[in-house]
Amino acid sequence: YAWSVSHSDRFWTAVWEFCGIRGAGPLEPAYVDFERMPGCRFFPATEINFAQNLLRFRDERLAIIARGEDGSTRELGYADLAEEVRRVRAALQRAGVGVGDRVAGFVPNRPEAVIAMLATASLGAIWSSCSPDFGINGVLDRFGQIEPKVLFTADGYYYGGKRFDCLEKVAGILSQLPSVQQVVVFPYAGTDRAIDSVPRALRWADFAPDTDVPLSFEPGAFDRPQYILYSSGTTGVPKCIVH
Repeated sequence: YAWSVSHSDRFWTAVWEFCGIRGAGPLEPAYVDFERMPGCRFFPATEINFAQNLLRFRDERLAIIARGEDGSTRELGYADLAEEVRRVRAALQRAGVGVGDRVAGFVPNRPEAVIAMLATASLGAIWSSCSPDFGINGVLDRFGQIEPKVLFTADGYYYGGKRFDCLEKVAGILSQLPSVQQVVVFPYAGTDRAIDSVPRALRWADFAPDTDVPLSFEPGAFDRPQYILYSSGTTGVPKCIVH
């Protein structure tokens, strides 16, 4: 601890090397303006991609174990996860998503949420999400501030042993969120209901068909925005928290 405080530049370089972070460029300086809070910048000469680091494995070891309230279980190994990300990344790129664009998820805690986030990050775009049990106004208070280009949603979700629909709320959200150019619906609620009521919507499989576009990663500054999360909104409109 004492060494990390008195030699903080060497400490953070050692953390980078010990954790095996993947990036390009020199690790020195480890930071600039260290005494400023906020204002300090770490590894200013280095570029990384968040998704590339999370997808460093391409074998069959487990990456995701998902259990739904409906009793369903789904497992994804790293190789399968990377393959899913590859297809969704190519689809997002075709939809015009690039560095700095926002992609939002009105999603339950499912593998598709992780896949969409990783695909977004691979492009240098910014991911944001909120729970599907939010009302329309609660979603607009959040996503209305960030103007997402693409919105991912489940067809529904389960809570307390009951099944709830998402698509009616999504249609209401879109009527007041003009920045969204594409909606992507993935199945979870056990229905094959039509999505015609949702403007600009495609099913997951139709949005991200198989393609031969390779998975690649857009490098960027160490402090490039990755997520936009939100405060609770109990004292006014939710505040954006940029990670």
